[in-house]
Amino acid sequence: MQRTILALALLAFAFLAQGATTGPAELAPGMQNPGYQEKPEWFKQSFLDIREDLADATAADRRLILYFYQDGCPYCAKLLQEGLGDKTIGGLAREHFDWIAINIWGDREVQGFSGEPTSEKQFAADLKVQFTPTLLLMDEAGKVILRINGYFPPHNLGAALAYVAERREQMGETYTQFLAARAPAQAKGKLHEEGGFLPRPLRLADNRDISQRPLVVMFEQAVCKDCDELHETILRREAVAYSLSAFDAAIVDAYSKEPIQTPDGREIPARDWATEIGIEYTPSLVFFDAAGREVFRTEGYFKSFHIHGALDYVATGAYVHQPSFQRYLSARREALAARGIHADLME
Repeated sequence: MQRTILALALLAFAFLAQGATTGPAELAPGMQNPGYQEKPEWFKQSFLDIREDLADATAADRRLILYFYQDGCPYCAKLLQEGLGDKTIGGLAREHFDWIAINIWGDREVQGFSGEPTSEKQFAADLKVQFTPTLLLMDEAGKVILRINGYFPPHNLGAALAYVAERREQMGETYTQFLAARAPAQAKGKLHEEGGFLPRPLRLADNRDISQRPLVVMFEQAVCKDCDELHETILRREAVAYSLSAFDAAIVDAYSKEPIQTPDGREIPARDWATEIGIEYTPSLVFFDAAGREVFRTEGYFKSFHIHGALDYVATGAYVHQPSFQRYLSARREALAARGIHADLME
């Protein structure tokens, strides 16, 4: 185990030296990548003129979803099989939305909202897609109502689709308010505590004045099954705990009225800060540098490989040299495989 931990730490720094900038290798036209997932037959067969797709959806009183994926992505497979494969959720997705699939490594031509032609991979990069799957749920003007960065479990995905399908944003209701009013998944109902994390009341700006370590703020809530898994399983893994030790860490209740000092020195209720910076899923991990500037975040459901990767991505400073987290993860996994270390993305 110690040898594995050392290998993982060394690989993170080796990646920076290599400066990997390429995605998965392209195959000949007509061939499918390993791990290719067949999309539902009701996905729109689009010419990837996004303005035209938006107009078509609006004319049919539907809304548009841009689905960013990559072949071999286990979370994309879970979205298609467990999320859209659910009868109720799949029915909602099919009835109220036009879905456009975009490969984040693809070379098909896309005409975005500017009308200028580009490639799928450049279009994804321009929209700062860092995770697969990523869903952009849009209104009739092409504004993103809700952005889902990463995998949402079925109950969260169903709530997100219902929120946009019912046009709740037009009623002044936020997604977090809508989600909080729905029956949550079974969970322990207790906000987690971790030894060595920053104590309450949180004084995050004061902490930045005395610490040169990066900061990770974990936005959670008491009733949160995925928060339970994060603390009881993922953060208990020795390699993940080793990487987490490079950070100052804090847990914030995303729905609490408790006052908090933000990294930029303001005193506001925790829930107001969470709303202000766009927290729409728990747990969300938001990373800040030593100066208190946000540099990265994870939103959505992730297993150990992605959480561990996110910690090392920030701790090593890789985000400065490699702005694509997906490319970072791809190079990391390939480097591990070359050394005989199998990385199970769903473990």
